[in-house]
Amino acid sequence: MRTPRKNILLGKGERLITDVVVRSGGGPKDHPYTFEEAQRRLTPMLEQAVEKINGLPPSACPRDEAVISLTLNPEYIAKSYFPNELLTKVGVDVVGSVSKKITPNKRSRGRIPAEILTTEMFARGRRSSLINWSQSLPDWRPNNSAYKMLITLEEISAPDPQKKLKGNFPKSGRGVMEIVLHAPENGIELLADFQFHLEACGVDANLGRRFFVEGLCFLELDAPVESLISIAIFSGVRTLRQMPRLRTLNPIHLPPAETSNSPSIPNGPPLSNNVRTAIFDAGIPESHPLTRWIVPYEWTNMMPATEDYLSHGVAVSSAALFGHIDPDAPLPRPYCMIDHYRVIDDSNGQNSFELYDVLNRIEEILETHDYDFINLSLGPELPISDDEVHSWTSVLDNLFAKKQILAVIAVGNGGNDDRSPGLDRVQVPADCINAISVGACDTAGPGWKRASYSSKGPGRSPGVVKPDMVDFGGEFKEFMVFALNGESTIKGIQGTSFSAPSVMRLATGMRAYFGSGLNHLAIRALLTHTCESGEHGLMEVGWGRAPRSINDIIYCDDESVRVVYQGSISPAKYVRVPIPIPVLEQIKIVTITATICFKSKTDPHHPGNYTRAGLEATFRPHINKFSRESQTHPDSDSFFGLSSKTTEQRLRLDGWKWENCLHATKNKRGSSLQKPCFDVHYNSRLGGRNYKPSESLEFAMIVTVHAKGYINLYDQVIAEHENVLEPFQPLLDLPATV
Repeated sequence: MRTPRKNILLGKGERLITDVVVRSGGGPKDHPYTFEEAQRRLTPMLEQAVEKINGLPPSACPRDEAVISLTLNPEYIAKSYFPNELLTKVGVDVVGSVSKKITPNKRSRGRIPAEILTTEMFARGRRSSLINWSQSLPDWRPNNSAYKMLITLEEISAPDPQKKLKGNFPKSGRGVMEIVLHAPENGIELLADFQFHLEACGVDANLGRRFFVEGLCFLELDAPVESLISIAIFSGVRTLRQMPRLRTLNPIHLPPAETSNSPSIPNGPPLSNNVRTAIFDAGIPESHPLTRWIVPYEWTNMMPATEDYLSHGVAVSSAALFGHIDPDAPLPRPYCMIDHYRVIDDSNGQNSFELYDVLNRIEEILETHDYDFINLSLGPELPISDDEVHSWTSVLDNLFAKKQILAVIAVGNGGNDDRSPGLDRVQVPADCINAISVGACDTAGPGWKRASYSSKGPGRSPGVVKPDMVDFGGEFKEFMVFALNGESTIKGIQGTSFSAPSVMRLATGMRAYFGSGLNHLAIRALLTHTCESGEHGLMEVGWGRAPRSINDIIYCDDESVRVVYQGSISPAKYVRVPIPIPVLEQIKIVTITATICFKSKTDPHHPGNYTRAGLEATFRPHINKFSRESQTHPDSDSFFGLSSKTTEQRLRLDGWKWENCLHATKNKRGSSLQKPCFDVHYNSRLGGRNYKPSESLEFAMIVTVHAKGYINLYDQVIAEHENVLEPFQPLLDLPATV
């Protein structure tokens, strides 16, 4: 009887990638409105909007500039229909947008109108320009290409200051608020204008605490709630909400009594000295035994740490070093040293000003240090919303896009909160698209499901699959960690605060074993690729439960092959990614699993168009199958939920076209596969409009093929791609397989 082997990941898949030319295009566009219909509908809307804007006080419109709301007809939300020429003609610039559900007055081809998602744009211009537009619109004629774009608009209105207020405010008194302004990078002039408006409203405020991120300025403001509407009429105000507090760092339940039968802390240094890792949390005592691998840091002006906070910091550090501790098994040596930054003060979550202080500390470290991996098990006590991106998410996503770093973020413990207003959704900043967001499941063994407290999806679209995955965080069985009082005791605890660093531990292990041969994108893709999906929905557990060990990621059996591609693609280009398998006609069912991950710069002032990059992967299973003689490329088959007939609207509702992590499994007959491949296309945009960046986009793709009964599939692939595909070479002795 043949003994099954464990075959290691194959790398250098990018050597197989080639450029390919794919021509696409459709027929003429069917329009819902004629030019005359659009002109007739929009003229009174514009007149009413301009009248309201002209009624604003001078302090609300500095330099006579105001913001007007322009809602696109849902059939024009694709970036190619962006009415840029029209906006230039009337003298306004789009400074932001939100997704909005409307029922259009009319649809093309006589279809019955129905509620659907579209884009509401906020455009800034001089009031004189808006007046001129309103007065001249009745005289427009469709012989001008800019005027013709009028048909893309469904509604024109003046922003309602009441709708800028988010959340429930007290009826009286003062409160700490977060103001979001439409602002250019370092828009100091706008801050002076806003300060002048606040003074006109009788509000004395210090605007020193702020963050500028990609078209937005987030401000901390202490003001009387009676002044909210007066503040909100300022043309640059996008959103005004109560400042959320930090999540409390207490365990989800009181832990059981501490036990003394803990395993001994291992001797010796970590396995690797070349992995730079950081935790941002509540601190760890310098005298704690874990500090042989954990280096504690804190700011000199902070108050002394509380025992409760230090207990949380020790528990998170323990999970990052060892994962869930089995008292009856020896502890492994940690993969790497970890820097632990205490970023929260002794305020027990009651200081409304602390939220910006903590974010500022994290930003300062990430801007000045180069870490491979970080863990965040804290954040605002605030579920995400679809129409606004919070300051924490905006700042961190922007940093993660620029840095070679993989961040792992806990989604929060709000899973038992009220579903109807979305209070059980993942909490900020777990909606970062350039990070792995981790929830909790109830057991490390079989029969697992989402832990009841673990916050749920969906995330924002793009970023709709949040959490990305779950890992054991304790529920019916406690997650075991080292206690605050040292190595003599371990204790049980529960929460996503501990499942997240457990996933980061797997990521650091991959880097420790394979070094820079696996980049951060490939590690994220591999973690996603090897999740165990079970029978649970995406909104419950994301892509599934994280792999149990590194062995589950790096090894496959003789009937399978797993290939890693670490490539790049130029804007608007196509590349062909072959799936390197032999002819499998004799195999009844072949299972193909594929995952694509990439980082994207973000536009937080355009939540519905949040990502600037998108990769569309067209699956072509058979190189010689053509449905029409005129085809230049083989027939395609759906794979990642997309098809050539999927409309822009459908893609937006499903959240796939601009997702930066795609993952799917498909079963195919062996006879239907011959030199299968993916044609990957790089879409780019900026603020929802066409845009061609100068740099290429790096991506990682993982493909696993399983052909039951083909017992030498792995060896066959190696033989057919000699000197091209290479098994990954570990820097350390790999863990023993079981």
